[in-house]
Amino acid sequence: MMNLLEDLRYGFRMLEKNPGFALIAIVTLGLGIGANTAMFSVVNGVLLRPLSYNHPDRIVTIASLWKKSGSHGNVSAPDFHDWHEQATAFESMALYEGDECAVSSQNGAQFSHCTRATSDFFPVFHVSPSYGRFFSASEDRSLLAVLSYSMWQQQFGGNPGAIGQTIQLFGRNLTVIGIAPPGFRFPDKTDVWIPSNGVFPETESRSGHNYQVVARLKNGVTLGEAQAQMTTIAGRLERQYPPSNANKSAAVVLMRDEMVRNIRLTLYLLLGAVGVVLLIACANIANLLLARATGRTREVAIRAALGAGRARIVRQMLTESVLISIVAGIVGVLIAISGSAALIRLAPQDVPRLTEIAVDFRVLAFAFGISALSTMIFGIAPAIQASRLDLNEALQQSGGRGGSGPGTRRLHAILVASEVALSVVLMAGAALLVRSFDQLLKVDLGYRPEKIVVMETDVPVSDLETSKRATQLYKRLLGDVATVPGAESVTAVRGMPGQASSNGGYWIDHLPPIEQLSVTAPQAVFSIVAPNYFATVGIPLEAGRDFSGRDTYDAPFTAIINEALAKKAFPNQNPIGHMIFCGMDSLNGMTIVGVVGNVRQFGPATAPWPEIYMSYEQHPRPSTSLGIAVRTPLAPGALEPLLRAKLDDASAEVPARFTTLEAELSNSVAAPRFRALLVGIFALVSLVLAMAGIYGVIAYTVAQRTREIGIRMALGAQPGSVLQLVLSQGMRMVLSGVAIGVAAALGATRWLASLLFDVKPADPVSFVGSAVALIAVALIATFVPARRATRVDPMVALRYE
Repeated sequence: MMNLLEDLRYGFRMLEKNPGFALIAIVTLGLGIGANTAMFSVVNGVLLRPLSYNHPDRIVTIASLWKKSGSHGNVSAPDFHDWHEQATAFESMALYEGDECAVSSQNGAQFSHCTRATSDFFPVFHVSPSYGRFFSASEDRSLLAVLSYSMWQQQFGGNPGAIGQTIQLFGRNLTVIGIAPPGFRFPDKTDVWIPSNGVFPETESRSGHNYQVVARLKNGVTLGEAQAQMTTIAGRLERQYPPSNANKSAAVVLMRDEMVRNIRLTLYLLLGAVGVVLLIACANIANLLLARATGRTREVAIRAALGAGRARIVRQMLTESVLISIVAGIVGVLIAISGSAALIRLAPQDVPRLTEIAVDFRVLAFAFGISALSTMIFGIAPAIQASRLDLNEALQQSGGRGGSGPGTRRLHAILVASEVALSVVLMAGAALLVRSFDQLLKVDLGYRPEKIVVMETDVPVSDLETSKRATQLYKRLLGDVATVPGAESVTAVRGMPGQASSNGGYWIDHLPPIEQLSVTAPQAVFSIVAPNYFATVGIPLEAGRDFSGRDTYDAPFTAIINEALAKKAFPNQNPIGHMIFCGMDSLNGMTIVGVVGNVRQFGPATAPWPEIYMSYEQHPRPSTSLGIAVRTPLAPGALEPLLRAKLDDASAEVPARFTTLEAELSNSVAAPRFRALLVGIFALVSLVLAMAGIYGVIAYTVAQRTREIGIRMALGAQPGSVLQLVLSQGMRMVLSGVAIGVAAALGATRWLASLLFDVKPADPVSFVGSAVALIAVALIATFVPARRATRVDPMVALRYE
């Protein structure tokens, strides 16, 4: 302990004597530790921390598994009920479906997330109501509601008397019977839960995959055992119901894994990228320590001459490194606190569990661990190198200066080449992601999103008649909005372009018997639109006509298809006049009256699907939640109050929410933008660190070789040859690092393949551009000290000692 205290006191004195070195090292390492800790706080909150439920490792999701493609998705209600009756591996199993809807209470109407669920839903999570109770199996068809704790506070002021009061949902009065516990809002921040058959009956078709399933494993049952049992049950259903269940099985997945499936690779990529930045920072500090240790050669030699062994000298050097790491770790934690908040703001809003991100004990332990690891990375090599010295030669050096031997110069070169190689890997990855994002922005969407304001609405309805009245309300509203100053073109749509709200099978010219309807029917996106939709959003009409006021519920049903469906279903034919059937809300045949251009319905990264457009008046049931789209030269903020006033005049019970098509498009590319931005920032930081490292090593080398350069110039060496000498020394290190980095990047970037759009992992532009950029930066970093070397005065250099 006495030796340790002596080492610490001596280490503090040495850092105080070299404040510039200490500040650079602490800031460099602190930034690396802070960025890593901030990124780890996100990974911890989203991927690693257990869900905040009772025994969350027992909660699973069960999905339909399509054996041919290996993909899994939503579940049909009949399949679920068979699973529920036949499976014995689960303590409880529940079916649910959630969506945004209008909820009216004593404080007016608002958009809320509503979930229809079976009675086992709350038991799956082992939650108990804060007040009242949850609905039971016998109340599956009752008009009841359970409110989230936050909605209870917002709408009823936290009054226990809310139990027994009513709210309006889907045009029905529902009795509030319970309040969920604080913090429980599964799924998707639900505000209201209602019985699965309370307002609308479940879809009875096995081909109607509209629901999701969550379950809790029994104690002692493993995930593999549950999967085996569900595979057996699904195989039995496949044989029993071949038209609908052919090639369909079931997939059992831990709920946490399913929640983070789409974001896991992105977060691990970012954590790896910021880890590379830390390695580069450590290499930089190692070079600084190595240069500093070389300058302390006589000091170390004297300590050795007085009896200090190699282990004692290494320990002293490491103690100084530990001090740097401790201070840098504290700085890093402070950076991480603000950095994690910045990451939350930048992250796409569909990232799950964002509210659970925090700098907790596990994150602090990570910061401590990474600080200790950093000490080992940047401290060991310089410490060992400093202890390897020729005692006689070191004591004979004059003027207190130490020289650098071949071993030290070799270690400098290895560290610089490592920095360069790591920077190339990071820059190549960033270039790929940036080019991929750029390609995504250049995609032809099939529509023009600029200058379109959207007022999202939801009319509460309960049956076909109230749905018809809702379409008439929309018809009047569209006419009123068309008179608003600045409204150049007005329409309505269920599901904005780029946000397909429904899809399913379709049939051309004839409809098979109901019992023969199969999930293998060709699939298309279903869209509900009002007249003038295509002109308003800029989708070209290729053939036929648009919908008009004549396409009412009592008129013959019509449809418009996109070019992708026309080419697939009518090769070398004119589709106009043919009949098409689909399961949107009825199986009535529709005459095709038009063909329009393709739209990327699932975002810019997904190719256009076949699409069927239907008139909102002919399909009133799904036409009760429409977005009023207005093309206008005005700013969105100027138009919103005018649109809201028209809606209030039409109905005060209809909530509204405003957005723009450009904002929705921006949201659809939020994840690739997030990846490209952060990895790009990390790559720039790595480039700056590499530049600083190269400059530092070459400047140090020039300083060490001042006498040699002076002698060369005294013997007739020209400034150009000196410049060439220094540049060649620096560029050899850089070029070897670039070669290693390119080889490493070719292997590492293969993991990015699933994240890239229209760019190959081995894209030559990205690799060549990264290598050239780094070589150019290295030339600049090397040229400055090299230029200084050409200005050495031989007379000054020769009498230096």
